[in-house]
Amino acid sequence: MRLAITGSIATDHLATFPGRFADQLIPDQLAHVSLSFLVDDLEVRRGGVAANIAFGLGSLGLGPYLVGAAGEDFAEYELWLKAHGVHTEHVRRSSGLQTARFMCTTDEDHNQIASFYAGAMAEAPLIDLRDVARRMGGADLVLVSPNAPEAMLRHTRECREERLPFAADPSQQLARLSRDEVRHLLYGASYLFTNAYESALLLELSGWTRQEVLGQLGTWITTRGAEGVLVESEGARPLTFPAVPTAEAVDPTGVGDAFRAGFLAALSWGLPVSAAVPLGCALATTALETVGPQQYTVSAPDLCSRIERTYGSPAARLIAPHLEPLG
Repeated sequence: MRLAITGSIATDHLATFPGRFADQLIPDQLAHVSLSFLVDDLEVRRGGVAANIAFGLGSLGLGPYLVGAAGEDFAEYELWLKAHGVHTEHVRRSSGLQTARFMCTTDEDHNQIASFYAGAMAEAPLIDLRDVARRMGGADLVLVSPNAPEAMLRHTRECREERLPFAADPSQQLARLSRDEVRHLLYGASYLFTNAYESALLLELSGWTRQEVLGQLGTWITTRGAEGVLVESEGARPLTFPAVPTAEAVDPTGVGDAFRAGFLAALSWGLPVSAAVPLGCALATTALETVGPQQYTVSAPDLCSRIERTYGSPAARLIAPHLEPLG
């Protein structure tokens, strides 16, 4: 299955604050916030939603095609991605801008305050997805993940025009989109990914009810952190899945991206949602136990063990044969 993963490519600058953001917020002064947090550490990691998802898929042996815009400083990052099974020939290189930067501080409750500098991502709307798909020999599924809004809208339109199956993952870019733009991204999507907060925001911005959203697309997957995952489709009973537990939560950055990688990998192997969600959750927890969204390693025995403990032997048996080549 040929997967085209469109979206952001970035460098993450991750800091940890040894306290709670909420303790620093004065309710009657929220209109005049001016805060500085003294952090304990700083980790500089490779990131960007599309690159994170492509890394996860590559680590699972899928050979995804990364489609996005990076800067003139991309060479070392590109070597890393190639070493982890990612095709990078469809990444646009800017000649004058740096690769995007994600700057995030996480408190002891795993709340986050972040900023994002677009950099070379501003050139992503110049990418012709139709040309990319032709050079790929066709795309079986295109993921439209957070990117320059104009690029997300263009890629979605091109998918519909070329009849390319696509998944919508607007995530943190929802706040930048108008009602018509949100609706444009959803119509005809095979899958929609959101977290719990984004789910509520999407309903508010689109002006649609939950049932109206489900009428526009195939399957809606909502990740809910420690509460697990909700899967909904029009006319079907909602399915809920628990999260894979951990006693070693370290860094939530990129956990949702790891979930998407595991989920899409299982789909590409022809497995049902009942197996795709467990693999996504197992990979997400693996990512949660490391600092940075591309620092985890994939172990077939570990993933299968996590899946069997949480979801039972049937799910593990479905997934295990596809993980065996990874060792």
